Amino acid sequence: MSKIGIIIGREFNERVRKKSFIITTLLMPILMIGLMVAPALIMEFSQGDEKHITVIDRSGLVAPQLESDEEVIFESSTIPLEEARRELTEQFAILYIGDDILENPNAVQLYANSSTSIGLELNITGQIERILEEEKLKKHEIHNLQAILEEIETTVTMQTFRNDKSQEESSEAQSSIVATLLGYILSFVLYMFLLIYGSMVMQSVIEEKSNRVLEVMVSSVKPFDMMLGKILGVGCVAVLQVAIWGVLMLGVSAFVLPNLMPEDVMSAASSVEMAAASDLNPDMLQAVSAMTDTGYLIKIFGSMLLFVFGGFLLYAAMFAAVGSAVDNVQDAAQLQTPITIPIILGLLMMMAVINDPNSSLAFWFSIFPLTSPIVMMARIPYDIPLWEIGLSLVVLYLSFMALVWVAAKIYRVGIFMYGKKPTLKELWKWMRYN
Repeated sequence: MSKIGIIIGREFNERVRKKSFIITTLLMPILMIGLMVAPALIMEFSQGDEKHITVIDRSGLVAPQLESDEEVIFESSTIPLEEARRELTEQFAILYIGDDILENPNAVQLYANSSTSIGLELNITGQIERILEEEKLKKHEIHNLQAILEEIETTVTMQTFRNDKSQEESSEAQSSIVATLLGYILSFVLYMFLLIYGSMVMQSVIEEKSNRVLEVMVSSVKPFDMMLGKILGVGCVAVLQVAIWGVLMLGVSAFVLPNLMPEDVMSAASSVEMAAASDLNPDMLQAVSAMTDTGYLIKIFGSMLLFVFGGFLLYAAMFAAVGSAVDNVQDAAQLQTPITIPIILGLLMMMAVINDPNSSLAFWFSIFPLTSPIVMMARIPYDIPLWEIGLSLVVLYLSFMALVWVAAKIYRVGIFMYGKKPTLKELWKWMRYN
């Protein structure tokens, strides 16, 4: 155990003391927030250039009612279509509307002088559809359809409570939107950790094998102890990174968010009665409630630590076995494909969790050890029973203990093999050696 401890310490210190570890640890939360905010910012600032569209309306019904905006400006014209196409090349496009547009809604053509976008085309067709519907409704003596629809439009907000919990627990509203977003984030973090840190173990083994360092170390350390020490050392780095993020998140939740949020938002988020009486978005209030609930965050990050460590141990053993069997990273690509497929499959299974977090498919994939770290972290925000989390962890860690024994058999043979990339058949033979 003392030799394994030395290897763990060496692997841990080598990575934690790097500037890259400190930078990624501090910048990753900012990057995650940026990835969530980026789509909204892109949509906000992605407004295109001003586009002038000449409208030739033979029916006389549509052109007067088309509404221009900051991006699209409609200009009516009565010149013939062919002449407009020849002379109005400075315009962005020419919109032609036939005289039988009411009977033939397909009598619409757009002649653009450059490429168009789906947003622009939907804007034009949407306005024409609305105008034609209003014109048809006038025959039934229904006027101002848009104003009527806006007047009767009603938005219903619903708070969801768990009736299978205790009276105290069920008094807190839950949001499936918040759970879905949180499940997405946690699953992607697990996906990233398994691939990045697992590949880190494989590359470390390949590098030490290429430098013949392993041959020297094997003279004083058993191959199994060496592989286990390397896996645990890198695993501790992953756990430390998650723990730092958890502490930062708890600090922000306890001291920063309450001071940044308006007092009425914090009051509504902390009380079901005030939330029901408030006109604020209930999903936003429940998100604020979850982000300021220290107990809830401890549960999330505690579960994340256990699944990050267990998932990493499982996959790192396989990555270490692959690294010992080859001489360079290029040769490892083919052998590591079967390892990465279950990781990608776990990420794809998030869709099943979103559709129904309690479905049989979601349950069994959250128990199956090769997909459980990612799938279970997508289910945990939905407040699933604790026994399911416990069962998933037990199966995960037992699977690691079985797999590390198999990986060690490949590892002890592979570290002495040079100049040849083994086939899967040869790896199977290595596993059967005594």
